[in-house]
Amino acid sequence: MTFTLAVCAEMVYTDLPLIERIERIHAGGFAVEIWDWTTKDAAELRATGAAFTSMTGYVTGDLITGDGADDLLCTAEQSIPFAQAIRCPSLNLHGTGLGEGGLPLRPIEVVTADMWLAAERTLSCIAELGERHGVTFVLENLNTEVDHPGTPFARAADTLALVAAVDSPHLKMNLDLYHAQIGEGISSS
Repeated sequence: MTFTLAVCAEMVYTDLPLIERIERIHAGGFAVEIWDWTTKDAAELRATGAAFTSMTGYVTGDLITGDGADDLLCTAEQSIPFAQAIRCPSLNLHGTGLGEGGLPLRPIEVVTADMWLAAERTLSCIAELGERHGVTFVLENLNTEVDHPGTPFARAADTLALVAAVDSPHLKMNLDLYHAQIGEGISSS
């Protein structure tokens, strides 16, 4: 198994324009992760020479409501041409859409059995979409303690359970170790 080390261009060198951040990350020998593709130009990103490992693979929607699932599937399909244009192999998903400051647009305090089943159905459709277009979607765990309170399916075990239930090579887990440590890790005190 090999690993590619990537740096999120949205989180570092924030005093610089995005393209300069990407160029610095690339010059340091790292691949690049980006978030909202709708605010970016694919040709400009490609011109940096950087390798892009991950980008947000949807614009709106969620895994658990009818309208939210429809939005997620629609905007996930819209994300694919951009990912292909920058040769990005992984399109990142979350349990719900994230808004300002990374807060969930539809916070959920208790995830019900019906929500689990709805999420599995939505992710099965996402995997089929990935298969049709030759891309891989990844479901990311997030921490609810500090950064994303109210995000459903945020714990690593929940994310892994959903990915395993779908059982498709076009849906994988994006194990975010920062979020796992913040939300589930061992305290330093």
